[in-house]
Amino acid sequence: MKKYLDILADIERKINEGQFVSGQKLPSVRNAAKMFGCSVSTVTRAYTELESRHMIYSIAQSGYYVVEKPRKGPDTAEGKQIDFASVSPDPALFPYLDFRHALNQALDTYQSHLFTCGEARGMEMLRHTLVSHLAEDQVFAPAERIIVTAGANQALEILAKMPFPNGKSMILVEQPSYDIYLRYLEAEGFPVCSISRTTAGIDLRQLEEKFKHGQIKFFYTMTRYHSPLGTSFSVEERRAIARLAGKYDVYVVEDDYMADLGEDTGADPIYAYSGMSHVIYLKSFSKMIFPGLRLGAAVLPEKLLKTFSEYKRYADTSQLSQAALEVYIQSGMYERHKRKIRSQYAARIRELNEAVLRYNVSGLIDIPHVSSGLYVPFKLPKKINLERLVERLAAKEILVVSSKRFYLSDYMEREKFLRISIARAQPERIEEGVREIIDEVGRELKSPM
Repeated sequence: MKKYLDILADIERKINEGQFVSGQKLPSVRNAAKMFGCSVSTVTRAYTELESRHMIYSIAQSGYYVVEKPRKGPDTAEGKQIDFASVSPDPALFPYLDFRHALNQALDTYQSHLFTCGEARGMEMLRHTLVSHLAEDQVFAPAERIIVTAGANQALEILAKMPFPNGKSMILVEQPSYDIYLRYLEAEGFPVCSISRTTAGIDLRQLEEKFKHGQIKFFYTMTRYHSPLGTSFSVEERRAIARLAGKYDVYVVEDDYMADLGEDTGADPIYAYSGMSHVIYLKSFSKMIFPGLRLGAAVLPEKLLKTFSEYKRYADTSQLSQAALEVYIQSGMYERHKRKIRSQYAARIRELNEAVLRYNVSGLIDIPHVSSGLYVPFKLPKKINLERLVERLAAKEILVVSSKRFYLSDYMEREKFLRISIARAQPERIEEGVREIIDEVGRELKSPM
């Protein structure tokens, strides 16, 4: 690592840990050069970078000072609620300063180009940057097959509407699955059929029967850190799905929206096993940066490009946001933030798992082995009144989500569980929340039906 990056990391750490407090003057450039054993120009470069990130500011003839951090408002994590319901990133982990720097750099680099309408396929420089970014997850595709979308949801809606070259019309979804997409498919009246998925996986023989006889246009699935189950497909399942898709001319829509949150290595997406002919790979950046950024990417087989482009007729994502994301990825800031946020979330999952081991001595709930991502389902006894349990927990300021919403309205073989999200659960409150949930499950079991 270059020396100025060492200085940068050291000062940033001291600011974040409170060793350098708001308004404090930093060592002069000359004194810092002596401390770090480097040249004055190296320190100046590090200070300039910190200033561009709005962590410090300079006063002429005086020196460099730490920027004042915004104070927490009354609605921050110090409130009474224990939030196991929210799925948006924790605002405390938003990379405000880095992304502000990326925005400023984008404005300097692209200037007036950012205020044109742009291309429907997305900014060319971002698509080229995404080529190498996606390759890190074994998704190899030229820029011509990558289309920037207004989040993954836009791509999902277009895919549901457009015709596919296999001439089939049925959309196959897992049960349970992404609730917003299920509600969209039902509201629009698309022909939909389903297949059960549990924390143990999916029945591949049943999937083959569906592919063979079901007139399936595409199969919508989440390979990694499934919502709401939290689990991932095994390598064998991924290989099998890719093989079956090619064999029966069924497309797979692989929603890999949480790929960057995992710590698993070597767990490649279905796309990596498919030969690129029958898998549409979707990626979203909302779980990593800001949900309001509304940027995603779709990697499409050659046969689908023309039709998808016809349905996505105009540029509908901000040129400025795209340019800032391009700078953010290219600069290495995205990779640094990714490591930070997945480490934070993995620590919260560990805290949750340890709390369950500590308080679930009677085995009232059942959870799968989940060590990454956002979700852990708490599977409940069948006699539990799920909606009443959710209400009782809400009365105690513990927010959870019922499994009911993650199924199609007419699907009857539903499992009974709470979807627990650690996205906004404060680490110091997780143990308390788990203890209260298990206590309430015990009380609910003793309540009259």
